[in-house]
Amino acid sequence: MSEQRKAVALISGGLDSMLAAKVLMEQGVHVEGINFFTGFCVEGHTHAIRKQDKDKPRRNNALWVAEQLGIKLHIVDVIEEYKDVLLNPKHGYGQHMNPCLDCKGFMVRKAHEWIAANGFDFIVTGEVIGQRPMSQRKDTMPVIQRESGAGDRLLRPLCAKNLPPTLPEREGWVDRERLYDFSGRSRKPQMALAAQFGFTDYAQPAGGCCFLTDKNYSDKLVDMWQHRPGRDYQLDDIMLLKVGRHLRPAPNYKVIIGREEGENKFLEGYRNQFVHLRIASHNGPLALIDGDISEADVETAARVAARFSQGRDAEAVEVEVNYTDGHRRTLQVAPLAMDGIPGEWYL
Repeated sequence: MSEQRKAVALISGGLDSMLAAKVLMEQGVHVEGINFFTGFCVEGHTHAIRKQDKDKPRRNNALWVAEQLGIKLHIVDVIEEYKDVLLNPKHGYGQHMNPCLDCKGFMVRKAHEWIAANGFDFIVTGEVIGQRPMSQRKDTMPVIQRESGAGDRLLRPLCAKNLPPTLPEREGWVDRERLYDFSGRSRKPQMALAAQFGFTDYAQPAGGCCFLTDKNYSDKLVDMWQHRPGRDYQLDDIMLLKVGRHLRPAPNYKVIIGREEGENKFLEGYRNQFVHLRIASHNGPLALIDGDISEADVETAARVAARFSQGRDAEAVEVEVNYTDGHRRTLQVAPLAMDGIPGEWYL
C-alpha cells in the first residue's frame, strides 16, 4: 500500500482555495489548511460592526471553508513579519497599496517553512493563470516558486496543466490528468466545478478579502504613514482604518467619526486611548481625536463632530470632551457648515 501524502493548502476563504484543496482530497491526499493572519484580510469584520450589513455573513470565511471541507485549519499570526512585506515590497504595489506578488511569495515561503517543520510533502494554492494582474501571471508564478524557496513543491491544481509538472505530479503523489487547465479572469469554470462538488454556498467568486486593494482604505493608510514617523502600525491602527469617517483638519491630528450605531459602539472600545467627543445636546456620533492636539484643535474637532449630529442646523451644539486622563469638560460650539469642511479633509 502506497504512503498517503500530506499537503497544506493556503486557505483564503475564497472559492479557488476551497476547490484546490478539494481536488487534492478527491485524489486521496491528506490535506490541512493554513491561513496567515496579516490583519488586512478580515472580510467579515465590517459586516459584524455595521448595523446596515446585518444581513451579510458574519463569519471568518477561511474557518468556514475548512469546516465545509472537513479539514483542520492552522491560523498563523504574521502581523509583525508582514510589516516588511507591506512597507518594502521588492516587486512594488498594485493599483493601490497591495503588494500582491511579494505577499503571495511571503505566504508560500511561510507555508514552506511550515511543511518542513510538520512533516508535510507539498503546498497547494488556488492560483489560476491570468486571474490576477500582478501575482497570477505565467511569468510571475515562477518568481513565487523561486523566491519562496518552495520550488516545485508548490502545486496549483486549478491551472496545473498550463504549467510544467511539479514534484507531486512527477512522483505520482497526484494524478496530473485529474488536475485542471483553468486560465483567465472568468470564474465560470470554477463555479461549474463547485457545482460538481456540491458546493452551493461560498464567498463571492470575484471577491477578495484584502483591504489593501481598496482605494479608500489605501488612501487612509498612506495618510497615516505620512503623519507617523517610521510608518509603523499596530493591529488597532489597521482596524480603525476600516471604520468611520476619517477627516484631517490639520497635519497634527485627524478626527474619526462613527457613521452609524454599530461603528459608534466599535469606537467605544477605543475611548480610553484617545481624546473622544460625545454630542450631549442632540443625537450624534462618537468621535475620536488621533494626534497631538491643542485646545483650539479640540474645538475644531468638536465643530466637525457637531456637523454630523442631528444638531447640524442648530446655532450651538453641546459637545462633551473626554480626555485620556479621565478629565471631562463641555463645549458649546457652532457646527461647521458643509462648505466649512474642505474635501481634502476627507481621507
